[in-house]
Amino acid sequence: MSRSATEKDIDIMTKTVWGEARGEPDAGKVAVAHVIMNRANSGNRYGQGIAGVCLKDRQFSCWDEGDVNRGQIDRLNTNSQEYQKIRRIVEEVLDGTRPDNTYGSTHYHRTDTPHNWANGKRPAAKHGAHSFYNDID
Repeated sequence: MSRSATEKDIDIMTKTVWGEARGEPDAGKVAVAHVIMNRANSGNRYGQGIAGVCLKDRQFSCWDEGDVNRGQIDRLNTNSQEYQKIRRIVEEVLDGTRPDNTYGSTHYHRTDTPHNWANGKRPAAKHGAHSFYNDID
């Protein structure tokens, strides 16, 4: 386990992966977890610490007020099988047993919903419904 990850970090990261990728295959969940870690390891540009990265305004839409996922996250049962499975994936990313399948990506979007910031960029990886980028400034 990452020495710098607190229980709050693990919980918030698990909820973020749940909110962003719960319908994705495990590789997609791993990829979102790695985007969080790649951002957390990039200094404070994307937020301070793991929880700060996840909760930074307008970065992970599942935390946006008014997003349908936000209400579901607020009511998420942390004892549920689904939460516990994603938590295990998060812990494996944190302890290094799940390699970075995004090749250092700090950004992603649903492949069927292009974003201006990705114009002219080639995804470093695609997992499930998401495209991942490691060359966004």
